[in-house]
Amino acid sequence: MPEESEFLAYGRHLVDEEDIAAVARALRSGWLTTGPNVAAFERAVADRVGAPHAIACSSGTAALHMAMLALRLGPGDAVIVPSITFLATANAARFTGAEVLFADVDPQTGLVTAEHVREALARAGDLRPRAAVPVHLNGQCADVAEIARAAPELTLVEDASHAFGTTGAAGAPVGECRHSAMTTFSFHAVKAIALAEGGVVTTGDDELARLLGRARNHGIVREPDDFADRERALDAKGGPNPWYYELHELGLNYRASDLHCALGLSQLAKLERFLARRRALVERYDELLEGLEPIVSPVARVRGCVPAWHLYVVHIDFEAAGIERAAVMHRLREAGVGSQVHYIPVHRQPYYARRYGHLELSGAERYYARALSLPLHPGISSADQDRVVGALRAALGSR
Repeated sequence: MPEESEFLAYGRHLVDEEDIAAVARALRSGWLTTGPNVAAFERAVADRVGAPHAIACSSGTAALHMAMLALRLGPGDAVIVPSITFLATANAARFTGAEVLFADVDPQTGLVTAEHVREALARAGDLRPRAAVPVHLNGQCADVAEIARAAPELTLVEDASHAFGTTGAAGAPVGECRHSAMTTFSFHAVKAIALAEGGVVTTGDDELARLLGRARNHGIVREPDDFADRERALDAKGGPNPWYYELHELGLNYRASDLHCALGLSQLAKLERFLARRRALVERYDELLEGLEPIVSPVARVRGCVPAWHLYVVHIDFEAAGIERAAVMHRLREAGVGSQVHYIPVHRQPYYARRYGHLELSGAERYYARALSLPLHPGISSADQDRVVGALRAALGSR
């Protein structure tokens, strides 16, 4: 087994001395929790994606939950979620008391389509379908405009945890919210830029931005015009008492810290370089893997999308190769190459299977059965890629 320093993880951050210095400056500034770096990071993200508002928070999961809270979902409501995604997408809806209607996906891309959303709507029964969460997978984007046209009765929230820096049809940056109410991003350590942990919700709606800000801070209301108990809220001159606040709806402590946002600002300055490197690595992987077709093929590409590649996923015909996926992953690890599967269909998870029973989502099953994520991050070299593909070839028996 290679030394740990030689192990190629499927994803990781790239932090340099500039990033370390930015965090050190934040530590010396006197601000540890919410401070000026948070506001600066929000402005920078909003400018990058072309959205009027960006609300920073503690994680991509927090961003999703805040978005669901801002929609004021509750029991009897339903949210359509593609089954190929991380658990947090569905869980965020359930935390509000709403139900989840799982949608199928394209087996070649893993992306939900308008047709899949309409099929999920047809299974709503007595539920009130209120929203859908198109997930932008691996860095590629779902066709949110087409979903909006096909299901105008739904409010759309884009889960762009994989797609910060992706550009969709007509050159629209993911996060601009041209066809959606909100877009959520994750800045976990393996994402396009790292805050260690962090997230953002972008929106063009002033009211949603206000509700998102409350949701990340315990639900606290500090705007005098919104106070309900004005007798206690206001002083003798009609001004707000300086200590006063109210709770109108429940929220959580989902605040981002100044330390995390200091790192985020430094990382954001390098985003274009990171994205260019990821795209170059993907292009080279595609070329290297041509010799392994048809057993191995890259995930299908989406026309009109310029991805900010988060994951490099290949589809492997394990049956034709005569080997199980677990055995391939074990052999890769022995060669010092990490791999992962993104994702187990969420509708299969015991919690959701108990709640909603058996679902036949053939596209999700087909995508999952063949998927394997290979190492992709800006720190990988061409020699590393050669090693990955060589190890994969050997793991498959040189087929």
